[in-house]
Amino acid sequence: MRSRLSRLYEEKIVPSLMKKFKYTSVMEVPRLKKIVVHQGVGSSVLDDKKIIDYSMNEITSIAGQKAIFCYSKHDVSGFKLRKGMPIGVKVTLRRTRMYEFLERLITIALPRVRDFNGVKRTNFDGWGNYNMGISEQVIYPEIDIDQIKKNMGMNITFVTSTKKNIEALFLLSYFGLPFEKNDK
Repeated sequence: MRSRLSRLYEEKIVPSLMKKFKYTSVMEVPRLKKIVVHQGVGSSVLDDKKIIDYSMNEITSIAGQKAIFCYSKHDVSGFKLRKGMPIGVKVTLRRTRMYEFLERLITIALPRVRDFNGVKRTNFDGWGNYNMGISEQVIYPEIDIDQIKKNMGMNITFVTSTKKNIEALFLLSYFGLPFEKNDK
C-alpha cells in the first residue's frame, strides 16, 4: 500500500515541478532518494556504556527500522577515543518507510517543537541535499519521556536526486516541510 506522500509526489508534485522548471521528461523531475537519521553520542559512551544501546533503541523506534552503530575511524587521545569504538547510530530510510517517516516528521513531530517558526532554508549543502538538526528526541510520540537517560538530539539528512539547491527546496516544500518565512 502506497503512502499519502508517495501518491502526492506522483499526482501533484511531479506536474508542479515540471511546469515550474520546464522539464521535458518526467525522469528529470527531482525525487527524494533517501532519508538518513543519525544520532551521535560522543563522549557519553565513555561515561556510560549503555547510552549507545538506549540511543539504538530510540532511533529504531522513531524510524521504524533497525538502526546500526557508527564506529570511530581513528584514535583521538584528547577525546579518549579508540578506533572501532561505537560513537553513534544511524538508519537509512528508503521508499515506503522514508515517506512514512517524513509524514510523521511533518505532521506530528515538528508541530510539537516549542516556539517553532519553521526549518532553516540555509541548510542545503550545495548539491541538493538538506540537513536539519533536532535538539530533543522527545518530540516523537514513540519516545517515552520517563525512559530517557540523556537528552540527545539527532540529525536528519534528506538526499535528493537533483544537484541544485533551489530544486530541492521546492521539492521539500511541496512535500510539506515547513521552511521559515523570509520576512526578516
